Amino acid sequence: MPKGLTRAAGALLTALALYSLLGFLILPGIALRVANQQLANYATVPSRIERIELNPFSLELTLWGLKIGEPGKEQVGFERLYANLQVDSLWTRVLHLADVQLDKPRTELLFDKSGTLNLAQLFKLPPSEPTPTDPDAKPFPLRIERIKLAGGYVHFQDLRPSEPIEFLYDKLDFELKNLSTLPEDNADMTLVAAGPEGGQIDWTGNFSLVPIASEGKLKVTDGQMKVWWPYVRDALPLVLEDGILNLSTDYKLNLAKETELNLTNASVSISPFAIKAPDGRPLARLERLDVSETTVDLAKQQVIVGKIRSNKLETWAALEADGQLDWQKLFASQPSKPATPPEPASAAATADSPKPAPAAPSKPWQVLLKDVQLRNYQVHLADRQAKPAVALELGPLNVDLQNFDSLNQSPFTLKLDTGLGKQGKIQAAGEVNLNPVSAKLKVDTKDIDLRVAQSYISPFIRLELRSGMLGSNLDVNLKSTEPLAFQVTGRAQVDQLHTLDTLKTRDFLKWQRLVLEGVNYQHGNSLSIDKVNLLQPYARFMINDDRTTNIDDLLIPQPANSGAKTAAKPATSKEKPLGIHIGQIAINDGSANFADFSLTPNFATAIQQLNGQIGTIDSRAAKPASVDIKGKVDRYAPVTIKGSVNPFDPMAALDIATSFKRVELTALTPYSGKFAGFRIRKGRLNLDLHYVITKGQLKAENKVVVEQLQLGEKVDSSDAVDLPIRLAIALLKDTDGKISIELPVTGDLNNPQFSVMPIVWQTLRNLVVRAATAPFKFIGGLVTGAGSEDLGNVSFAAGSSELGKDSESALNTLAKALKERPTLRLEIEGTAAASSDGPLLAEQRLEREYQYNYYKMLQRRGDKVPAQASLLEVPESTKAPLLEGIYRTRLKQQPPAEWKDLSRDDRTAKLRDGVIKFWSASEVLLRQLGQDRASAIKDYLVDKTQLEDDRVYFIDANLGEAQKDGRVITPMHLDSE
Repeated sequence: MPKGLTRAAGALLTALALYSLLGFLILPGIALRVANQQLANYATVPSRIERIELNPFSLELTLWGLKIGEPGKEQVGFERLYANLQVDSLWTRVLHLADVQLDKPRTELLFDKSGTLNLAQLFKLPPSEPTPTDPDAKPFPLRIERIKLAGGYVHFQDLRPSEPIEFLYDKLDFELKNLSTLPEDNADMTLVAAGPEGGQIDWTGNFSLVPIASEGKLKVTDGQMKVWWPYVRDALPLVLEDGILNLSTDYKLNLAKETELNLTNASVSISPFAIKAPDGRPLARLERLDVSETTVDLAKQQVIVGKIRSNKLETWAALEADGQLDWQKLFASQPSKPATPPEPASAAATADSPKPAPAAPSKPWQVLLKDVQLRNYQVHLADRQAKPAVALELGPLNVDLQNFDSLNQSPFTLKLDTGLGKQGKIQAAGEVNLNPVSAKLKVDTKDIDLRVAQSYISPFIRLELRSGMLGSNLDVNLKSTEPLAFQVTGRAQVDQLHTLDTLKTRDFLKWQRLVLEGVNYQHGNSLSIDKVNLLQPYARFMINDDRTTNIDDLLIPQPANSGAKTAAKPATSKEKPLGIHIGQIAINDGSANFADFSLTPNFATAIQQLNGQIGTIDSRAAKPASVDIKGKVDRYAPVTIKGSVNPFDPMAALDIATSFKRVELTALTPYSGKFAGFRIRKGRLNLDLHYVITKGQLKAENKVVVEQLQLGEKVDSSDAVDLPIRLAIALLKDTDGKISIELPVTGDLNNPQFSVMPIVWQTLRNLVVRAATAPFKFIGGLVTGAGSEDLGNVSFAAGSSELGKDSESALNTLAKALKERPTLRLEIEGTAAASSDGPLLAEQRLEREYQYNYYKMLQRRGDKVPAQASLLEVPESTKAPLLEGIYRTRLKQQPPAEWKDLSRDDRTAKLRDGVIKFWSASEVLLRQLGQDRASAIKDYLVDKTQLEDDRVYFIDANLGEAQKDGRVITPMHLDSE
């Protein structure tokens, strides 16, 4: 080999050896020493790199064991950092790395209570001199074919919230391919992060640096909301019990000109979720919420949600005693943040400095909800302002919403279906508009329990709402909210309304059904109802011994308005009164009870079979409404009311004619006793009243006809006239046994001194006085026609008003005789005997009392009950507890103290004996039994033997003596016209 070539080869090998020595040993050693020196100079905590390796031929650089922080408590570090530089970087003028790998990096992200980040305290760097920015500067040319991070570890802790936040990702893998700062170059990336307590982040897509842009898919699986909930907890007083989040979305980010971010195919799932108040009260509990098919456009400020599905949300809300919602008070309890102090004014600023222009209003976000379905929600509502507090259960609540637009570019569709209380139902469906606010909804309700209103009516009236069910089919048209304008049309009804006078524990007002047809309510303007149907309405009206009424007793006095408020109230209102129009009112099978306790003895009567109609009522029309009502007093006496009246202005026009036919005068015994001093033994009343009012002027024509009047025994009364009453009645009777009186009444109703009732009462008093002056005489004779059989007495078993076979046979014979003698009239004297009837009546009365109290108990619990308490069968186990209350209520006394030592059975027996003894001596029950026996005889004669009812009269019930066998005789008498 030539010497020159040998020297060249030697020189090349020497250079190669030196290059290898420099690259493999010298440069890594120098770089390691310089790097550790710099770390020692600038790091505030122990920092070092364990080893640096360089392959000068493949240009591969590896750093081993970076550790920054106290030994065992390193805050930043990695096991290995590998980089592979490509030779073409020399002529392409682009730093080209084929591969960058980071193994097991470790990072501690720690915020202390003052908000200081630990990473910002690791190094003390000298301040750098500011350099002017070059708008034409280009980013450093860089291309990395592959960046990989494996086995990463990130520990995050934030001590700023009231409850520290801490989480760990100990499995962090990241891969990025083809990263470049060159224009239009894209890098593919993959990120997987998982923590030991669940929750994983998956991120795949591409990324470019010039311009900064990225496109890919982000997914969060089983994210624990409790990790970051303290941030929410410090802003809202809500304690998280449970919450797991799943999220998935495709995204596209571009920062070339402005921030452009688009999310597509986004979906969010929360299952389960539960929050409570700081005091432990539950606030909301959700089984599942799914949001899918969602897109977000940051530039357009638009969110489109394709589907929302939610199931089994249970929430609680209450109106507190002070009138605030518990949620409202909960949020108000959060301490407010101190206001930011104003910045000091600049020394150069003067009063003449131009004021900054007001910021332009920001563009609102648009949120579109295409399809929302909420299922099986349960809402627990409470009103603690009412006394007692009201609890209302709403659910299962189902809501459907389609095409909701927060910018109100189109109305959205709403559908709601929910239960209310124990058996109520509410359904609503229609379209809703947000701006301006409007809605068209069809609302149907069924079996809404009206007892929930009890707490709201109790402060005003002493009335117990025992039952009542509301149903409706309504169309609601909300036109605006400012001012409020809406229309409600459709149909409504209230079934089984039953109210109880809580003072006397008696029925006050009830009906089987109230139906309002053709309802049309225009808010603030008018209420129109085509027809009102009342089925089996009932009302009780009583006059107390002090001449007040039961209605006066029920009303609770309300505190008067303060003088300031009264003075502030304008004298006249410019608002147009509500126009009320009712096309027709129909009454079907109505009834009423009337009692007058100002009389001795007390007076009571009943009106049944009320049927009729009231015509059109219009508050804005002067035309009066027609009235046509028929009924019966005590089953047989017909009553008619016909004419016309304007209920809104009866003084302007009224024309009413009322007729009572064949009213038994025995019912008027209290009035005859008060004014005439005698009971009425027999008689019937025909009364025709005709009242006409024209512009406040009264003209009345009253006709009274009394038939077959006979007086009974004398009654002590301070108001009775001292006249020969019996003789007066005989003189007033005509040849047909009738007393006829015509009474015209005229006067000016506008005169406050004029009153109709005193004139009417004075006339009735005169009638009694005149009747009392006539002697009593008979104009017929007795007719037996039954041979030796005694037809004048009907025997009844003790405590019973049922006819026996022998009695029915005798009545059949008597009816036959009466039909053959049409001028005869039958008188029935209902009789009861305390010795034999009393104990049995008391037992029957006690059984009815059991049923009545058990009926109240079932109603109070909200259980379904039959139409009447008498249809109930009271369990024997329930009777003993009920008996305790019956004894105290009816006897108005406490059981004797010595009974407390008795056994349960002995005490029950004592209580029962006391009640039986009390009711056994009840004259009311005995008289009622006597009346029932008389009614049984008349009903048999009228219904079975077809005897005309106008030929059978009742005589005032009698308390007699029983036969030796315990049976009681009810005597009958014959009379003629």
